[in-house]
Amino acid sequence: MIILVLLASILILVVTVIQYDEQTKDYNIQRFERKEATTIETINLELTNKTSYPVNTKNLAMIFQERVYEISSINKLNVSIFDLHGNLLVSSKTNAFEENKTKPLSYETLNDLSQNSNHRIFKSREVEGDGYQSSYTYINDPKFKRIGILELQFTQDNSEIEYELEEFIKRLSLVYILMFLIAIALAYFLSSYITRSINSISDRMQQTRLNERNEKIMLGSASSEIEVLVDAYNSMIDQLEESAAKLAKSEREQAWREMAKQVAHEIKNPLTPMRLTVQSFERKFNPDDENIKEKLAEYSQTLIQQIDVMSSIASAFSDFAKMPSQKRERINVVSVVKLALDIFNEDYISYLPSEDEIYANLDKTQLIRIVNNLVKNATQAADKEENPLIEVKVISDAKNVTILVSDNGKGIADDVKDLIFEPKFTTKTSGMGLGLGMIKNIIEAYDGSISFTSRVGEGTVFTVILPKE
Repeated sequence: MIILVLLASILILVVTVIQYDEQTKDYNIQRFERKEATTIETINLELTNKTSYPVNTKNLAMIFQERVYEISSINKLNVSIFDLHGNLLVSSKTNAFEENKTKPLSYETLNDLSQNSNHRIFKSREVEGDGYQSSYTYINDPKFKRIGILELQFTQDNSEIEYELEEFIKRLSLVYILMFLIAIALAYFLSSYITRSINSISDRMQQTRLNERNEKIMLGSASSEIEVLVDAYNSMIDQLEESAAKLAKSEREQAWREMAKQVAHEIKNPLTPMRLTVQSFERKFNPDDENIKEKLAEYSQTLIQQIDVMSSIASAFSDFAKMPSQKRERINVVSVVKLALDIFNEDYISYLPSEDEIYANLDKTQLIRIVNNLVKNATQAADKEENPLIEVKVISDAKNVTILVSDNGKGIADDVKDLIFEPKFTTKTSGMGLGLGMIKNIIEAYDGSISFTSRVGEGTVFTVILPKE
């Protein structure tokens, strides 16, 4: 709005100056033409009725020797008379006591005059800021025979008009300044009125979250455009809540399905050796065998161990916070991690322990589960890379054992980093499964910690710190 007012003011000012200049030129030309007509009429009357000299080129200087000054004074212009060859005969520019310094007419002027259909030419020029207008016409005797050339020169005096223009521009500038200040005030209040509503909408949009309840926008008064925007936002909130509810339901169902698959998988693992044990017992059973009691005890112990495993799995899934129960024993962490990596066939997995033996009081099974889960996630993240690389490092200090699992995979997006360790079946996260939530519980049960650093497109590094005692 301010720019439009400023541009309009500048354009009007420019147009005003141009209009004044054109009007001044037109006024001067019309004024000069009136003086020219009066002067020509006076000269014709002089040649026709008043002179006693024969009217010819030679006598023009004698006829107008004194009259040229009177004619010049009456009409406020310079009068010069030339012969047909352009030589000066008499002029009001000089008096009788001054040497005549007026140059003869140029060939170009004489040629233009003779070629012009009206036998009149008009020229304008400017010297040191002063404007001059000159006209050239033929002087005819009473029989319309050309006997000379008349030059009339009018000096423009635009000082009064320029003063008026300057005063007008000053007044106009004051009006424009007032308009400009009013435009600034209107623009400020109008923009404040508009942006107040927009800021409210913007603040509410920034607070919008998918997993939280979002409030609708209620504005007391606003423009129709803002009301349309508010209605669109409120409609989006309704759709967002509906979509969030459907998404939560779908993810919970998917989480339960995945948990059921994992439970089934864990249960199937002990069922296979149980089946083989029963089949072997049935095939080799001989009641007359003298070692039958020892073999029966061995088979029974095998079945009992597998049943205990199944019971442990059932208990662990029924109470996730206690899954699995802790057991501490002195183990060589380097060899256990190596054992956990043996199930992976990928040749791009590197194992880099800092020492040959690092001992700590941990649960061997749980440590294997931790390593398996982290390496499995790393292989899934890096499997689509052109040159995948996974490194597993084990280092230690006086109190802790540190396990680092790094990959050059796709990385973890910033918007899911805070949800990475949450169990899928209780939150609305995007599919990390139960694994990371499980191992986090295991690690924290040992008063340890797990953390990670990740950059999208560069890779991820998980760091597990476990106390040795």
